Amino acid sequence: MCLAFIFVLEKTDPWGRRDQPLAAEFVETERGHLRFTWEKLPYPCRYRVETFSKTTGRVEDAPEYHLLETATTRENSYDVSTGAIPMFYRVTAYGLFGQLTEASKPVANPNYHEPPQPVTITHYTPSHPASAMPFLVWHAVPDAVCYEVELLSEPPQSEGGTELSKNGHLESTREVFTNGWQADLRKYQKYTQLYYRVRALGLHLGAIGEWSEAEPITIDWTAPTPDAPLINDFDRMPNFSMPIYPVYSWIPLHGIAHYEVELMTEPTTADDENNQAPLPYRVWHRVVDSAANCYDEYARPYAGDYYWRVRAVDAKGNTIGHYSDTAHFVMPEHEYVKAAMFGDSITHGGGAVSYPPSALEYSYATYLDFPAVNLGRSGDTSKTTLARFEEDVVPMHPANLLILTGTNSLRDATISANDVIKDLARIKALCEEHDIRPIFLTLMPIHPGNIRFAFHTDTDPSWRDKMNHINAYIKAQPYFIDLEPYFYDETKTVLDTRLSIDGLHPDIQGKMLMGEIINLHQGELQ
Repeated sequence: MCLAFIFVLEKTDPWGRRDQPLAAEFVETERGHLRFTWEKLPYPCRYRVETFSKTTGRVEDAPEYHLLETATTRENSYDVSTGAIPMFYRVTAYGLFGQLTEASKPVANPNYHEPPQPVTITHYTPSHPASAMPFLVWHAVPDAVCYEVELLSEPPQSEGGTELSKNGHLESTREVFTNGWQADLRKYQKYTQLYYRVRALGLHLGAIGEWSEAEPITIDWTAPTPDAPLINDFDRMPNFSMPIYPVYSWIPLHGIAHYEVELMTEPTTADDENNQAPLPYRVWHRVVDSAANCYDEYARPYAGDYYWRVRAVDAKGNTIGHYSDTAHFVMPEHEYVKAAMFGDSITHGGGAVSYPPSALEYSYATYLDFPAVNLGRSGDTSKTTLARFEEDVVPMHPANLLILTGTNSLRDATISANDVIKDLARIKALCEEHDIRPIFLTLMPIHPGNIRFAFHTDTDPSWRDKMNHINAYIKAQPYFIDLEPYFYDETKTVLDTRLSIDGLHPDIQGKMLMGEIINLHQGELQ
């Protein structure tokens, strides 16, 4: 009887809701996270929430939007990701007997501004005041190489813009290479409230967009100051999955140059959390200098839970302060791998000089229409990519292998095109031995001038001839995808700076473009 009643309600639609999209909006929750909310229908139903990114418009026949995630809930709200790209959401209601409403129009994430303007995450209010050394955190701006933070004793004369304030300016710094900074306010103890704002900068330290809105900082000078790095998980793409070669990211302590990351396969106990001593059951650790990221040199392909934390250390390896909170990620089980990606840092991910591969908006896997396991490793040449085939590819045994390696070899005058081709030919032979379809991606052009400015290294003057030779080999293979023509600037000679700030690694638009081109070739997958 109950099912019959619901059937009648859905089919007769007494409230006249069929063919009407749901009205939806966003509500900000803690730590800058967002909740997508909509009106609740008066009868039992479930809601499908879809998350999209916009495509580049550079690939003919590509759709306007790319689907990033689909989720289902019976509530009339859903916590959404706050990744560093514009994202769009829509919701559709379904009853027991079919679709009840039209899909809503895609609603844009309101935390994205045009022109780009950082949005602050941390708020220090009278009920939640800052210490003398608070962490100031904001949402990342796409393709920002670094950030400038300005401290003020009073609000600026006007919001936005690109100039330092003439009112209340105390100091500013451009030495901020992640979306957070621990400020040292101890010299300003005559104030009980300060202000800060931040703007994004490009490779040549020019402004990307405008200053954020000035954020007040209420200060309690007696409050304890943070003495542990802050895990940087503020902006995460939907369906976040750590690369097989993990990268660990945090917001560093003020003025501290050395950090040690430790990895565990079991969680810390309550007694060990935020302590000062290394854990006896850690499985790996590494010290890095002057950084907010640590690249794991080992692949972590085994399914299961992993835990990591980071501490600041002095030159002798002694703990400064305490360990960070413990972060957690899961490596999924891979019973059948339709596709895997194999290559160097362009495959591993990251971009805009400062963003690591764990920032998945800089991974071309994010924009593929099919799942693909990322077997990329930063720093590879074609020879080192080949050297790890048996260890990284064979156990995964993907049906298809997307191969992009050799770009670092282009830069090195001691490596010839024939050297790279020999490595690619051997990778192809290994694929065929293991019944894996090798799908080669042509090398993209590079921009030696931008590489020189970003990395202070020179490029082999013969890079273009080498690339042409290597790509001719690739285009003679049974399965290949031609990326090269899409990535030139208007001179048709070097990599378009709009797609790659550093002249080597495609940034967000470049990674989107790679995904869109590859999606057109899904029919080549076995």
